[in-house]
Amino acid sequence: MAEPGHSLHPSARGRGRTEPRTLRLLRLLLWVGTTFQVTQGAGPELHACKESEYHYEYTACDSLGSRWRVAVPHTPGLCTSLPDPVKGTECSFSCKAGEFLDMKDQSCKPCAEGRYSLGTGIRFDEWDGLPHGFASLSTNMEIEDSTTDSTENCTSSKWVPLGDYISSNTDECMATLMYAVNLKQSGTVNFEYYYPDSSIIFEFFVQNDQCQPNADDSRWMKTTEKGWELHSVELNRGNNVLYWRTTAFSVWSKVSKPVLTQLMYKWAQPKICSEDLEGAVKLPASGVKTRCPPCNPGFFKTNSSTCEPCPYGSYSNGSDCSHCPAGTEPAVGFEYKWWNTLPTNMETTVLSGINFEYKGMTGWEVAGDHIYTAVGASDNDFMILTLVVPGFRPPQSVMADTENKEVARITFVFETICSVNCELYFMVGMNSRTNSPVETWRGSKGKQSYTYIIEENATMSFTWAFQRTSFHETGRKYTNDVAKIYSINVTNVMDGVASYCRPCALEASDIGSSCTSCPAGYYIDRDSGTCRSCPPNTILKAHQPYGAQACVTCGPGTKSNKIHSLCYNDCTFSVSTPTRTFDYNFLALENTVSLAGGPSFTSKGLKYFHHFTFSLCGNQGKKMSVCTDNVTDLRIPEGESGFSKSITAYVCQAVIIPPEVTGYKAGVSSQPVSLADRLIGVTTDMTLDGITSPAELFHPEPLGIPDVIFFYRSNDVTQSCSSGRSTTIRVRCSLLKPAPGSLSLPSTCSDGTCDGCNFHFLWESVAACPLCSAADYHAIVSSCVAGIQKTTYVWREPKLCSRGISLPEQRVTICKTIDFWLKVGISAGTCTAILLTVLTCYFWKKNQKLEYKYSKLVMNATLKDCDLPAADSCAIMEGEDVEDDLIFTSKKSLFGKIRSFTSKRTPDGFDSVPLKTSSGSPDMDL
Repeated sequence: MAEPGHSLHPSARGRGRTEPRTLRLLRLLLWVGTTFQVTQGAGPELHACKESEYHYEYTACDSLGSRWRVAVPHTPGLCTSLPDPVKGTECSFSCKAGEFLDMKDQSCKPCAEGRYSLGTGIRFDEWDGLPHGFASLSTNMEIEDSTTDSTENCTSSKWVPLGDYISSNTDECMATLMYAVNLKQSGTVNFEYYYPDSSIIFEFFVQNDQCQPNADDSRWMKTTEKGWELHSVELNRGNNVLYWRTTAFSVWSKVSKPVLTQLMYKWAQPKICSEDLEGAVKLPASGVKTRCPPCNPGFFKTNSSTCEPCPYGSYSNGSDCSHCPAGTEPAVGFEYKWWNTLPTNMETTVLSGINFEYKGMTGWEVAGDHIYTAVGASDNDFMILTLVVPGFRPPQSVMADTENKEVARITFVFETICSVNCELYFMVGMNSRTNSPVETWRGSKGKQSYTYIIEENATMSFTWAFQRTSFHETGRKYTNDVAKIYSINVTNVMDGVASYCRPCALEASDIGSSCTSCPAGYYIDRDSGTCRSCPPNTILKAHQPYGAQACVTCGPGTKSNKIHSLCYNDCTFSVSTPTRTFDYNFLALENTVSLAGGPSFTSKGLKYFHHFTFSLCGNQGKKMSVCTDNVTDLRIPEGESGFSKSITAYVCQAVIIPPEVTGYKAGVSSQPVSLADRLIGVTTDMTLDGITSPAELFHPEPLGIPDVIFFYRSNDVTQSCSSGRSTTIRVRCSLLKPAPGSLSLPSTCSDGTCDGCNFHFLWESVAACPLCSAADYHAIVSSCVAGIQKTTYVWREPKLCSRGISLPEQRVTICKTIDFWLKVGISAGTCTAILLTVLTCYFWKKNQKLEYKYSKLVMNATLKDCDLPAADSCAIMEGEDVEDDLIFTSKKSLFGKIRSFTSKRTPDGFDSVPLKTSSGSPDMDL
């Protein structure tokens, strides 16, 4: 936890002062995901412990992943009555960055202002003393272990904390700084170091529970040229022991007495100076004895002070050979970092820059920690250094991968110091054939590293040629111009030596367990030593197949092949928008196509142009584009076989010189370059994995359909392209361009690239249009003609799709015409009118009867309640029909009678009914 005001990244502190170029300024900043497990006993019974006198810690996790929180006194024996242990959080529990675990209530709380937290990590950036958990040891490798001086001579040769950093020793002892950590989950360790002095060997490695070193990367640290550098290593779950070890030249031979070598001095040949002139330097006296320099990794020193290779199954850091632990195998190769004598598989000579004849001179001289170019006969001579490797022994999983061409790699660290335009060439030859230039560096170049990937398992030769100047001048003016090579590392060498052992898969045998190769697509489980298959749509890092993290997920729009060696696109793609989903099928574009750029001209007016070859997708990820260098073949007489250099990739480029320029029947193809070795992903986004495809490089897309972009990377790393080349191909729908369509270059970059590293292309074709779906057509329904109706399906305009589903067939249905429905309507209306008339008559007749009965009831009720004169005749005589006594006062129409019937009720609620007297005239109203 940093105090308020402290820098969040203290690595910047202390850099303003002058720093000597030694390892004494090595500072470690560690971020280690860890959970510490510390338990201490309780003290004697005294006074009850106050809260300020103890702190809380967790016990070790049990097999169920649980633990207890216990109180631990700051000073055992000062107090007692500590709080009882309580159930702790789960072992997998952790706080996020910016939070800390309050042990009192076992909850995560935010850090106070001015403080910070790494979450599950811990940082060491204050080295006033050796932090808790670290240990510093020293060993004298030059004296027998049985002597008492072994320890006494190196007592003070340890890592020393110096405030902002911790410093190692610089004497002849081996100093080791150790830190043990138990991780509850996988994590990383990061530290900054300053290591400019190559005369001291600095190594960092990690050992697990079985004391097996981590073989993911070489343990040998690279020297720093531009100040402090950051180093990061992944750590596995469980116990990890971190080692930082430094040694000096004389620590390699474990013999009772130091082995001495007699130094002999002689003039460098050819001798171009005079020792008799005034002020000339004389040769130092020969015969002085000095301690032997170290051997290269994988070798050991014999009693005769010579370096011999360790036998197979063992490894060495340059001292004694050690057998690989169980479950590991040696990582064979060649690692040359000490140049005391020229290795047996290397040779040097001088090639004249005038007549190109070898002069039988030494072109490179050894100088302890590097090898440098000699003076030569003239400034335009080529200083030649050649390394020959008989063959390679790649892992079995690499051999099974037909598309992953990497069988090994060579890495070297070099430097050039020039006052004029010098040149350093790196060339590669195969099976004793002519060397082909791979890379060229011109002028002074600071100390840097270069890696070349080897794709053929054959006898290879690697050549470095240095030329001070190309001008033909007599004499030597630039003898101080020099090229230096500090280290050369070649992996997977047949009959090579090992500097470390890597984990391997185990198989049972009669004599126990032995190493075996995992099948292609399987990684090695570090805990069990068994082979496990990578999950779907992941690829395996073939040269580091250790742990599940070796399986890398494929990018968008891609999937892995059967052996999990590469990610590819099967020529299908789908993307969803807010309105619909577009499905694509690019099978019509899977064959290789070519594109020629515009003509260019050399300084002498010779015409040439760049020729590109593409293989977009499909073919199970196999690279189908081939670019060839046929310059050598054209000069070989007919009937004789030649050697052509060819490049196989997804996209490659070659320089084509037309026949009218060369004078040959066919054009000359030269300088093939791979532009795309790995498919990163397929998407409609303009940026993926740090690669951007600017839309403004090409004319706008007119249809509103998003371009589908294929993103690629190459394996070639050059001076100007430190991350390798990248390629993007925009696949655009164009209904007017039948398959395979046409390719075009950016209008502002006629060679496909504006910076030499990032290439961009546009591929327009009808095969790049989305597949047609039901959303791309609509139905048109015709009118009903002669009882038949037709439904026709047509594409929506403008049509934005190709292939996919076809238009449905025209659909015919039986229908009824308007005349028919008119007749039906009239008939129905007529029937309805007749029915209403009948119903009206029926209800009228029924109401007439009801009117009479009702009137009769009213009249009878009136006679009973009122004193009225007796009527002449009101009763119904015997034999009379009741219905015949109701006589209307006047004859009315049917509708009139209905209207009068509804208006007979008086305002007081009674009905008025006209009656007739016996005389036949109306008499009264009731």
